[in-house]
Amino acid sequence: MPIIEASEKYGYVHRVKSGARGKPVFFVLHGTGGDEGQFYEFGSSLIPDATIVSPRGDVSEFGAARFFRRTGEGVYDMADLARATGKMAGFVKAMADEKQASEVIGLGYSNGANILANLLFETPNLFDRAVLMHPLIPFKPRDNAMLAGKKVLITAGERDPICPAPTTRALSDYLTRQGADVTVEWHAGGHDIRSNEIEAVQRFLA
Repeated sequence: MPIIEASEKYGYVHRVKSGARGKPVFFVLHGTGGDEGQFYEFGSSLIPDATIVSPRGDVSEFGAARFFRRTGEGVYDMADLARATGKMAGFVKAMADEKQASEVIGLGYSNGANILANLLFETPNLFDRAVLMHPLIPFKPRDNAMLAGKKVLITAGERDPICPAPTTRALSDYLTRQGADVTVEWHAGGHDIRSNEIEAVQRFLA
């Protein structure tokens, strides 16, 4: 039976399911108001033999957990984003080293996708593959040639009021210009997760 842990080791409250030796470590990152349970079972179903690591955001926004602060809808506290990115990078590296990861994969939804995207911008060697579900990057990242060849899946809603389609396309265009291997999966709705997104994630991780 896999070992399931819950602890605050390496700076975050998190859940871990230890997978098979020599298999990937799969980090799943929740959206605003979620917690370490939001995508834990989903991650396990996607890569059953992987080690699943699901941290809880360390920022509270009126009681809702997030990974970094914002000053308004779509307006990020850039200093806190930098803090959170550095902290999460240390957490991911420590967990991946401890579990002797053969591959490091990340999946984030909404706020979780945003911190994961910034990890890609700032520390592109940290993840081998990344799934960004409904990300919102309202700023222009700096160019980074180390993103070349990075495999990234973006999923999005064409009518998402939180993550507007033009901003999603700008993120995809940016990653493509850096040489990343980018796939984008759209659905006709908003900020909700739909079946074609799940199928796209399954294909990407197969």
